[in-house]
Amino acid sequence: MNKIDGVLLKVLGGFYYVETAEGIFECKARGIFRKKNNSPLAGDKVTISLPNEGYPVIEEIKPRKNSLKRPPLANIDTLVIVCSTLNPSPNTLVIDKMTATAVDNGIEPVIVISKSDLKSGHELAEIYKKSGIKVFEYSNDNLDSALKIKPIFKNKVTAFTGNSGVGKSTLLNLLYPELHIETGEVSEKLGRGRHTTRCVELYKLDGGYIADTPGFSTVDIERYNLINKDNIRFCFPEFKDYLSECKFTSCSHTCEQGCAVIDAVKSGVISESRHKSYVAMYNEVKDIKEWQLKK
Repeated sequence: MNKIDGVLLKVLGGFYYVETAEGIFECKARGIFRKKNNSPLAGDKVTISLPNEGYPVIEEIKPRKNSLKRPPLANIDTLVIVCSTLNPSPNTLVIDKMTATAVDNGIEPVIVISKSDLKSGHELAEIYKKSGIKVFEYSNDNLDSALKIKPIFKNKVTAFTGNSGVGKSTLLNLLYPELHIETGEVSEKLGRGRHTTRCVELYKLDGGYIADTPGFSTVDIERYNLINKDNIRFCFPEFKDYLSECKFTSCSHTCEQGCAVIDAVKSGVISESRHKSYVAMYNEVKDIKEWQLKK
């Protein structure tokens, strides 16, 4: 039986679409993956077998350098978190959960602020620039503002994520018109968009892959990608220089006297918004056992 290696581009309706040197194959996966709670993810490097009859089968998932539950992806270099200045309004806690998840998994987070023609995104941008995270602002009527983002994709596996309606698919269409990704209007009543992207799909572009992902609601993200309480501090890059300067080695950096991180917040070096997110994330997991985080 012939076996070849490839990259899993899309999972849809129980089928797995794998790109190989011989073309793209519609495959099934062995049941053992599901039994071990290790189903193949878009971005996985896999080995498939080509039988004489029937569907090709995914036989092996190569070791992953990282993976996410939300969006369900593997082997990502860059996570582009798209947020809009309004409709829907930005939720910094959700953004900070996604940036922290990226850092925790060795993925570079990048913030893209959309709809800057409707409302300025300067204040939001400053929060993340102060954190050392790359930030881009763009508007649909200014192609040049979008094109400034494009160089970060070259030769990398990049995933786009964000709330429904922020314009992920719109931005991808702006940068790569040949994609023709379906986009939806934002509901005036709900203030969020329809989920026009229905599955994670990788597109081969600029020497790498770019993944468009289904949008999520704020509630959807609450129980995904939880981080151990002892690791969260390291997921906020701007904390790094202060973690060893606290009065007490057991400092949680949430409310203690003599905390160098809190002092940096008070002096304006660290954004108050970012620290509030850190405290919320810490309190969310402080009583959860490590084995429960891996569920």
